Order: sequence, then structure tokens, then C-alpha cells
Amino acid sequence: MRRLYVFNNISLDGYFTDTNSDMSWAHQPDAEFNEFTQSNARGGGTLVFGRVTYDLMVKFWPTPMAMERNPVVAERMNSAEKIVFSNTMERAAWSNTKIVKGDIVAQMRTLKEQAGDDMVIMGSGSIISQFTEAGLIDEFQIVLCPIVLGAGRTLFGGVTTRPSLKRTHSRTFTNGNVFLRYEPGHQVRP
Repeated sequence: MRRLYVFNNISLDGYFTDTNSDMSWAHQPDAEFNEFTQSNARGGGTLVFGRVTYDLMVKFWPTPMAMERNPVVAERMNSAEKIVFSNTMERAAWSNTKIVKGDIVAQMRTLKEQAGDDMVIMGSGSIISQFTEAGLIDEFQIVLCPIVLGAGRTLFGGVTTRPSLKRTHSRTFTNGNVFLRYEPGHQVRP
């Protein structure tokens, strides 16, 4: 059975994007953190996106600028199998991308039962909320960034359950980022 992970950066006040859906604030130059990111990218797996995050990613990672700035991560992002959940997309321009339509919770249950690489969601707050609500996420990997955005989007908007999470790992970086890894426990109803 395939596992489903979340890997996202969040601000100190809990947002993964600002009010303009921008995530560039999370990618400040830092040698130690870049090494961690590159090491994490080598881990393999299928990348999972919602349409909005896919649209943001495809504008950067397949470009020469991405290869110049971060060749290890760019190579991984471009060569990886990608799944984008969208009922409006008809075709995907980014290599190795499969569009999945319909009930995304049912579709993810089916994907998790299939043989294959583990899957990681990046960005994509709306699908993270739905998969959290359905108990489909096996691990949350969160990078807490030392910035306050004041407003934006949270990863868990609309979640009505209260998943109990157990911290399994943490690491602090010299740039102030803190990596946190959590596994879900049981669902607690309010």
C-alpha cells in the first residue's frame, strides 16, 4: 500500500501562501536548508498537486532558471511522476503528469491501494484539507518559517475533525526554519 505524505512550508502565523497565493517567501537562500531540500528531493515518490499549485509549479520548475538556481530539485521535479487533481484541466504540459478527475477522496483511496511509489503533496491546501478530513494522510512534514504574513491560506481550512498528531522528528536550521514531522493518531470529533 502506498503512503501519502504532506510536505509544506508554513509561516509563523500558520499560512502556506500569502493572500496572492505566493509561496516565494518560503524559499530564502540558505546553504544548510538547501542541502536538506536537495536531500529530501532525492527521496523519490510521486508528486501530488491540486490545479492551482500545479499551475504555479509548472511556471517555474521546467524552466532554465530553475535548473540554474537549484538543479538537483529541478531535475527531480521534472522527472518525477506527477498527479494533478482537477475537474477543469484537459491536458497537462509538464512531463509525466496524470490528471485525475472526479471524487478526489475516492480517487486517492484507489491510488493508495495500488502498487507504486509513495506520494507527496506539495502546496495544495484544498486537497490537504479534504484528505486530512478523510484520514488519508500518513505523515505531515511541515517547515515552519520565521516570517509573519498576516493573512493568507491555511493548509487545513474547512477541516471539522481534530486529528491527533504525534511528532516523530524535528530539526532546527540556522536560517530559523524548523522542520517538523508528524504522524496522525486518531480523529477527535469536536
